[in-house]
Parts: sequence; C-alpha cells; structure tokens
Amino acid sequence: MASVGVIPGRTPQSPGPGAASAGFPSPAPVPGRGETEAEEENEQELAEVFVLDEINPRSIVTSAKQDENMTRFLGKLASQEHREPKRPEIVFLPSVDFGLEISKQRLLSGNYAFIPDSTTATEKILFLSSIIPFDCVLTVRALGGLLKFLGRRRIGIELEDYNVSVPILGFKKFVLTHLVSIDQDTYSVLQIFKSESHPSVYKVASGLKEGLSLFGILNRCRCKWGEKLLRLWFTRPTQDLGELNSRLDVIQFFLLPQNLDIAQMLHRLLSHIKNVPLILKRMKLSHTKASDWQVLYKTVYSALGLRDACRSLPQSIQLFQDIAQEFSDDLHHIASLIGKVVDFEGSLAENRFTVLPNIDPDIDEKKRRLMGLPSFLTEVARKELENLDSRIPSCSVIYIPLIGFLLSIPRLPSMAEASDFEIEGLDFMFLSEEKLHYRSARTKELDVLLGDLHCDIRDQETLLMYQLQCQVLARASVLTRVLDLASRLDVLLALASAARDYGYSRPRYSPQLLGVRIQNGRHPLMELCARTFVPNSAECGGDRGRVKVITGPNSSGKSIYLKQVGLITFMALVGSFVPAEEAEIGAVDAIFTRIHSCESISLGLSTFMIDLNQQVAKAVNNATKQSLVLIDEFGKGTNTVDGLALLAAVLRHWLALGPVCPHIFVATNFLSLVQLQLLPQGPLLQYLTMETCEDGDDLVFFYQVCEGIAKASHASHTAAQAGLPDQLLTRGKEVSDLIRSGKPIKPVRELLKEKQMENCQTLVDKFLKLDLEDPDLDLDLFMSQEVLPAASAIL
Repeated sequence: MASVGVIPGRTPQSPGPGAASAGFPSPAPVPGRGETEAEEENEQELAEVFVLDEINPRSIVTSAKQDENMTRFLGKLASQEHREPKRPEIVFLPSVDFGLEISKQRLLSGNYAFIPDSTTATEKILFLSSIIPFDCVLTVRALGGLLKFLGRRRIGIELEDYNVSVPILGFKKFVLTHLVSIDQDTYSVLQIFKSESHPSVYKVASGLKEGLSLFGILNRCRCKWGEKLLRLWFTRPTQDLGELNSRLDVIQFFLLPQNLDIAQMLHRLLSHIKNVPLILKRMKLSHTKASDWQVLYKTVYSALGLRDACRSLPQSIQLFQDIAQEFSDDLHHIASLIGKVVDFEGSLAENRFTVLPNIDPDIDEKKRRLMGLPSFLTEVARKELENLDSRIPSCSVIYIPLIGFLLSIPRLPSMAEASDFEIEGLDFMFLSEEKLHYRSARTKELDVLLGDLHCDIRDQETLLMYQLQCQVLARASVLTRVLDLASRLDVLLALASAARDYGYSRPRYSPQLLGVRIQNGRHPLMELCARTFVPNSAECGGDRGRVKVITGPNSSGKSIYLKQVGLITFMALVGSFVPAEEAEIGAVDAIFTRIHSCESISLGLSTFMIDLNQQVAKAVNNATKQSLVLIDEFGKGTNTVDGLALLAAVLRHWLALGPVCPHIFVATNFLSLVQLQLLPQGPLLQYLTMETCEDGDDLVFFYQVCEGIAKASHASHTAAQAGLPDQLLTRGKEVSDLIRSGKPIKPVRELLKEKQMENCQTLVDKFLKLDLEDPDLDLDLFMSQEVLPAASAIL
C-alpha cells in the first residue's frame, strides 16, 4: 500500500514527516505565466526548499532531463550528507515516463482501493476528474511519473504476482503554507486574467493579448521583467504578512503627493531595464550581438540612476535600502568599461563589435592604414597600368579579406579562351563579373607590407570583446540582482499608479480575524465600465454569519457583489491597494468559486456535472475554516427540485461544521430555499438581498445589499427589458401566480377557440374531398378513422 503525494498540487493540508514520495515533472511552460530568470531561479529554489521542509518526502522522483537550476539544486541536495532530517532519495526516470498522454493512461488504469470494482469506466473517469485536475499539465505529469516509480518498486506488493498493480489508497495534495490556493476556474470567472485574440490581422500569429481583466488594468509596468513578476505575484498570492506589508509600504510611499515626481522619474529609468539574462547567456556562449552592448550599457546606467535615487529615499523601506546597498560599484565599473571601450555607432554600422580609438595603438594604426588604402591603392594602380599592355584601358588594385591585394583589369574582346588570360609578369587568380584578377609583384609586396588588415583588426577587437565579456561575467551576480530588485520596484510603481488613478485604499491584515471586512467596496472592473457604481460592504468573521445567502431579482447585482468580494480579497493577498474605503483581511488560505460553468465538449461532461465535479466538489472536499467560497446560481443546470435539494444539502453540510465552517457567499434565485425552510436557523446563517423598489409596472434597482429575503424574482421585469411581447409576459405572470397559490393551470380561452376553429375547418375539408360515387368507399371506415377523431378534438 502507498499514499501518493504530488508536489504541484495546492491545498491547505500538510502531511506528517516522511508521508510520501514526491513527484517532480520535467519543466514545462505554463501559458500566460512567465518569470524573470533571476526571479525564477530564486522562487524555484525557495519553493523546493519549502517543499522539502514541510513535506519531508522519502523520495524525490524527477525527470533525467532537467534545466540548469533544477540540476544545481539536486546537486546541492545530494551533497548534504548530514542533512536533518534524513535527506530524501533522489530517483531519476526517463523524461518519457512523464509524458502527458502516458501519464493520463496510468491514472485512468490505476488500481484504486477507494473505487468499487463494479464502477464502469465512464464512472471511474467522472470520479477521478473530481479529485484530479486533469487540466493542470504539471500535476498530471507528476502523478504519471510517480505511479511509474511505485510500479517499478512494487511498494507494498513485493511478494505478489507481477500482474498485480500497486493499490493506491488515496490522493493527497499539498500546498506551501504561505501560499493561497486558487484554481484556474477562479482566475477565469473573476477575470483576474483574460486572454483574447489580437484584433489586428497582422498580429494574430504573434499570440494572445490581455483583455479586460484585473491584470490588464493594474499592469502599468515599464519593463518586460516587471510585467512577468506581476503575473508571478498574481499566480502566487501569499499569506506572508511581512511580505505583503513591505509591498504596501512602497505603494503608500509613492502615493504621497510630494513623491509623484520621483515615481515618474523612476518609471522612466525602469523603461531602460532590458533582457540582461539573455545577454549574459549569449556572452557565456560567445554569441553576443552588436546591439547587446548598447542595451547592457543603458541598463547598467539606468540601474545606477535607480541606486542614486533610492539613496535619497527613506532607508526604513526595505526595497529602497536593498537597491541602495546591493547596486554596488561593480555596476559603475561595468558601465565605465563598456562606455570607454565599445564604439556603439561603429558596431551597429558594421554589425560586429568594434572599439573606440585610443584603446589599442596597434588597432588604431591598422585602422589608419585601412582608412588610407583607397588613395594609396589608386596610386599603385596608376603605376601598374604604366607597365601593362597598351591595349588595356584601365586597371585597379583591390583588397579582398582573406585573399589579399589583387590587380583587377577589364576583360578584352580578344580574351575569349582561358589561355588568353595569361599575361607576362602576372599570376592569374580568377574571373569575376567580366574582370580578370591577378597577383603582381607589387600586390605581393603589399600583402607582406600591410597584411590582412581586416582580419587582423577583427581578430584583435574580438580578443578585446572576450576580455570585456570576462569582466562583465565576473560581475554577473550584481546584474542578476539588478533585474530582481528593478522588476520588484517596477511592479510596485505600477500598483501605486493604478491605486492613485482609481482611488484605492490600503488594506489591513488581521491574523486573528477569520474572514474579511470590507467597507464600501467596489468591483475594480465594473466601476470602469458603468456610469455610476454603487459600493457595498461585506463582513464575514467570527462565529456569526459565516454562510450568507443572497437573494434578489435578476440583474440586481448579486453576481457582481460576489466577484467584488473575491477580487478585493485577492488584491489584498498580492499586496495591492484595494477598491474600498476600508478593508480588513483575515487569515485566508484559499478562494473557491462556482460562478460560471466552463463548458467543453472535449470533457464529455454536462454543465451540471462540471459544476459538481470541478467547482462545488473542490470546495466541499478542500475548503477549511479559513477559506472563502463564492457560489452563484448553483443547481440551475438540472431539474429545479433536484438542484434545490443539492444546494440545500451542500449548505447544510457546511452549516453542520459549526465554527470550522468556511466563509460562504451564495447567490441564488431558489426562493423556495427560504420559503420551505430547508436550512437550519442559527447564528452561522445570514440572509441578504439586493434592495429594489416597484414603481408602478417598473422595477427600480438600487444595487444595494441589505439584510432580508427577496419576495419574488421579478423575472417578468427582466423579460420585459429583453423585449418579450406583453401577451407572453401577462400569461407568464398568470401561470406563476397559479403555481404559487397551488391552483390548477387552465389553457387560455382565446387560444382554445382558435384551435377549435382549426379542427372544424379540417373536418369540413375532409367531407368536401369525399367522393360519394367511389364504389370502393367504406363509410363506416371513414367515420371511425377520420370523422370521430376530428370531432373529439373539437369537443
């Protein structure tokens, strides 16, 4: 028997010591989620250390094909012979064992002790999809490699027949304790990220662009690496209050009116921070481009400008102190060397590395000779022409790199055959573009005297470039740190700019508070799209009102309210100011949502099954007392009674947990949930509604949340706004009232009369078509099959 632990999974539990083997897949890119190389290396190593410290696995199963960072980390781990507790075993498997398709096959064909043998293949897939995120490539690949490892070791079944596979008792996912668990569905429904095709037909092939999303309105980063770091922060919300407050301190500093100018100046400098890791990588491989030197020069000088600016800022803020101290004089040394050595204009013109004058006297002398060659060679050609046959009208002396100096003369009409090319005192070399090229005594003398100037100059400048590269690479660590701190400063300046423009405020963190308190919060996206936006407050904490059931008419703002609570909480957990007058965020370890059904034909699941499997089941199985759960219109994808019953059952399950119940916001149009008293009354349950007012036949929405219960869904008002005919609206309201009062529903008399007239006309038409002179006519049969059914329909 074996328990399976998967590192990429994220839930708030943590296992005991030595609980499981750990599977690491080989690195694979995640769409839309990039990192700076410096940040990637630091974050990856920190995450790996946290995993080992918190999970303490017995074995690390990983791919034999790894990137440089992972290889370095595993090498360090293998060298720690005296590590306490005992270091884990490192197992390398071929990368093919972590393949996506083969991993899926292993998962679907596994021997699971918790799935009955009578379960069909379809039922097994449905059940596994509720506990394994098959849309998460890293998790599936890690699980596939781990199952392969267990199968090879035959853990727990060493004495069984070989056809007996390792029984799996269960799956347990882990999350680092300082991270907040948020799944891909939540990112999508809250519009934290939203990718869409580029509107320009010329840029469609370049990929997707960010649509209207939280990331889109907050991303004001000036450098590429700041944008990538912001995306990284969004994908890793944290509970580390020290880290969150340090981010907020920087944002608050730049929001002060007197600091606006310094913020703008820093933003301008950050726009020159370029792809330093790529340049350093090219230097290591000796593939440096001519433009890389100017880019590196501007980056380093911008970093020095950031350092000088931060030295004048309060050193009580850790980021300013780090930039002031860690942007060392090595940066000035690098910038000085590049500025004194590299000829940027010449390098770009010749598309290769060139040096400035007065760096190397030998190079300067050879360049001087090379610059004077045209006039000198003209004089040599004039003297050569005096010694040539008078039939030759002109000649020139040219220089070809790697070949040397040659005498070039035009081809005469008499020179038809190759034997005609021979000229006394000249050595024929080749024919090109109707010109004959020869070596003469003078050109040979020039080769000895001047040599191959172009190649000599290039070789010497290449040697200088190599020496300069060595100087830069020796100080690569400070350049890496520049990228790390500059991207962090860029992100915080972007968040400060958004907070200033949109009127955000600083959230407070209270570890003792289990939940959130929001005063006059706003939806960060909706307030930009609506003419006016009505703010709403939210409070969930302590042992009261943990489950909030929100009812109200359609289009009254229930869904916006749920998303608003989720987005404000999320923004606080990434260290951003929030759209609210005040916000107090307690200990939140996860955000679960069931707001929008992500339908897909490829999944083979109905909308309601997706709601259960991928959304509600996750919340029910994984939510803790510190989790925030947002549910909107759950149960509407199936029969009304069944959907209502399931919603009530889920809420009763959470209410029965008592003080360990998650913080739940539920928006529903199932008024029967309240009218039939399907939920037990108690302090944990609180009913909210969206305030409205009827003005004659019109319904006025105030979009204000208040305590209470909606009396009706007012669906007819929404239908009227959608343009349905008044006749249908009147009939719909009549049927609704009859159902509500328990009276029978009768057909509309006018419609009934119209139907009777149609049936009478049909009967008359049948009699008119009847041929009474037909000898084969059977009147009894005609009356029984045609007349009697039509008459019955009329009556």
